[in-house]
Amino acid sequence: MTANWAAFATAEPDLAGTVEKRFGAYTHHVLATLRKDGSPRTSGLEVRFLNGELWLGMMPDSLKALDLRRDPRFALQANPGEGTGMGGGDVRISGRAIEVDDVDIKARYVEEVEPPEPFHLFRTELTEVVRTYVEDDKYLVVQIWTPGEPLRTIKRT
Repeated sequence: MTANWAAFATAEPDLAGTVEKRFGAYTHHVLATLRKDGSPRTSGLEVRFLNGELWLGMMPDSLKALDLRRDPRFALQANPGEGTGMGGGDVRISGRAIEVDDVDIKARYVEEVEPPEPFHLFRTELTEVVRTYVEDDKYLVVQIWTPGEPLRTIKRT
């Protein structure tokens, strides 16, 4: 089961707000894709939350774009920033990236984002959102959301 960003934000608005804030704190994040041989590839990436979707834009024929065309599974890790503060915690999104070829959708994206053209544009379908943070300097808290399931929270000392 998958969900777009709007469905996630409707189901868990507080967590969605925290995740967007963490991704908004820095420009570049880490995208993991799968190479032809199945091994992982990590790359830097900018992301956009627009019109109820999480968008991934990429340079033409970049290796990460070619990876996603072949196998749409991805994991996206928010930039942790400098030092150990990680305000808002560590966040990761997993799912599938679906390439968008629709001229009108890409034109609307260009109006809002103004990416260098040409470019690949992928819409995401989420399979999991995870936030990990420290509470009261003594608990490790992990929040896990998957489509169709209630938010699970695990707290460890």
